Amino acid sequence: MARADNKETAGPAARTVAGMVRKMRQRKGLTQEQLGALMGYTGAAVSALETLAQPVSDDMLVQLERALGDGTGIFEGMRELVRLEKLPQKFRDYAPIEQKALVLSLYANHVVHGLFQTEEYARALIAGGYPEPTDDRVEELVEMRVARKDLFDRRPPCQIELILDESVLRRPFGSTEIMREQLTHLAECARRRNVHLLVLPLDAALTGEYAGARGELNLVETPEHERLAYLDVQDESMMIGDQTRVSTYLQRYAKIRAQALGPRESLGLIERLAGDGR
Repeated sequence: MARADNKETAGPAARTVAGMVRKMRQRKGLTQEQLGALMGYTGAAVSALETLAQPVSDDMLVQLERALGDGTGIFEGMRELVRLEKLPQKFRDYAPIEQKALVLSLYANHVVHGLFQTEEYARALIAGGYPEPTDDRVEELVEMRVARKDLFDRRPPCQIELILDESVLRRPFGSTEIMREQLTHLAECARRRNVHLLVLPLDAALTGEYAGARGELNLVETPEHERLAYLDVQDESMMIGDQTRVSTYLQRYAKIRAQALGPRESLGLIERLAGDGR
């Protein structure tokens, strides 16, 4: 459903795409209905794109490249810009760094990390947030979150380690079936050669130490071998490049890792919670 306010909030990338589509369609002598038919969309959807009444989707950009691009890659090249524009402002600086990372070391203690979320889990999580987002905004954010998972199959591969607090595995979102699918997906991710998945058990603090008490943590090694820390809490975010501070976060992460279950134990727990092997 088209939103009237999108015409006011659309960013430069979306506006550029709208103008390009209109001019290239007219140059080819196509009506909106004819272009829609080539793309697998309605003429109304093309009209909404051109007038900025509806945000352009990632799939529409793929189809526009096929229908209008003529092998130039012009719409393919706009996909990343449009994706970034749809992201929350606080995430825009981190998103391209994440996609280019050599190594990601992640700790999540409240919900499944966004890179590892299934579409339905992400939808339930985003839709249930506050302030309550519109249905269109929910779908935009779900699309962007799912698109992040391209990183798993990138070449050269990114080495990804995720430590999940056990409470995350036991906190369902949406429904028990959605959570079961999420747990199954985590188990599948854990079997990837470039993924290392660990669980920090609920009883970790019984030893008298609990390094994960201060919340989520994202550590990045860039292609230039620079170490960065990214913190995200309560709709606020911080990118940290000061190497003294990053060193503290690296040491804290190492403590969290030392208190976690091993890879096989972690996978076994996830599979049991998902209902596998019972």
